[in-house]
Amino acid sequence: MSVTLKLFQKHILKKRICFTNKRNFTTVFTEIPTQADYDKMPSEKTNMFSAIVDALTIQLKKDDTAVVFGEDVGFGGVFRCTDGMQEKFGKDRVFSTPLSEQGIAGFAIGLANVGHTAIGEIQFADYIFPAFDQLVNEAAKCRYRSGGMWDCGSMTIRTPCNAVGHGGVYHSQSPEAYFAHCPGLKLVIPRGAKQAKGLLLASIREPDPVIFFEPKRLYRASVEEVPVEDYQLPIGKAEVIRQGSDITIVAWGAHLEHVTKCADAAQELGISVEIIDLQSIIPWDVETVAESVRKTGKLIITHEAPVTGGFAAEISSKIQERCFLNLEAPISRVCGYDTPFPLIFEKFYIPDWRKQLECVKKLVNY
Repeated sequence: MSVTLKLFQKHILKKRICFTNKRNFTTVFTEIPTQADYDKMPSEKTNMFSAIVDALTIQLKKDDTAVVFGEDVGFGGVFRCTDGMQEKFGKDRVFSTPLSEQGIAGFAIGLANVGHTAIGEIQFADYIFPAFDQLVNEAAKCRYRSGGMWDCGSMTIRTPCNAVGHGGVYHSQSPEAYFAHCPGLKLVIPRGAKQAKGLLLASIREPDPVIFFEPKRLYRASVEEVPVEDYQLPIGKAEVIRQGSDITIVAWGAHLEHVTKCADAAQELGISVEIIDLQSIIPWDVETVAESVRKTGKLIITHEAPVTGGFAAEISSKIQERCFLNLEAPISRVCGYDTPFPLIFEKFYIPDWRKQLECVKKLVNY
């Protein structure tokens, strides 16, 4: 990297929303882009799984070392997120693996350590646990334990997560909190097609290993205008997707659908809800959440995962430390129950907009 480019990145990027790498034609947003920023970019209406295919295709075209693999990935994947890619890039770069999550993660770590861009897929996040040792004890600690001699920062693990309406105990879980306790990993969860493409490209190019959780019920349900070009959204930046004045609700991924319904219902009652999409679980944007809570004085965190030990507890603790004198009511969590994920009782298990609304009314009247 030239001295000129280093100075440019150090001094200019702090003042600009984004820059374009002229060699690779990549728009890199260093702050959350506005709608006006998106409007300047050519876009097409697409769903989330197609946006993911597009992101992977862009990376494989630009990076000869990039390899995509996982169970059934070779024929397009069960959710079609690698559809047509093996035909385009060949069986050496897009291929199916044996049914071994530990093997997928271990292979990804080794591949990244020798200089490849490794993009592995765990078919369902519920089955990521056999790979837990590889991800937590190897991937997360690789750079640290070698004193910087090697690392697997060019590794990204994609995995579908969350409820889908009929997944039952083994196809509905939200395991992000397990990995949030592990220094060395970054965790990202998009809320829709536009965020999925920009955050996935950023995750792949991030110099640290990333687990990229994809809310599977959004693969076809999330349809929006997505920029056709190569762009990256910032990891570690939350987005305020609705301004409000009475109470703040923090969530991420597909669960924001319930939060939006809750905010709409609350508005009919004269309650103004500010909604924050965390986007990155690790690192998470403490400042954006704290700034909102200083304004509203009230906070709800909601996620599908069980309430005990869920990431909402970490957010609650940190915001209590930062904003204690600004709080006008106890911080509340509206989360999944401490039970295995049910099948026929899924509608009762989900911390939906009705449960959130009840909590909103309670806190506003505290």
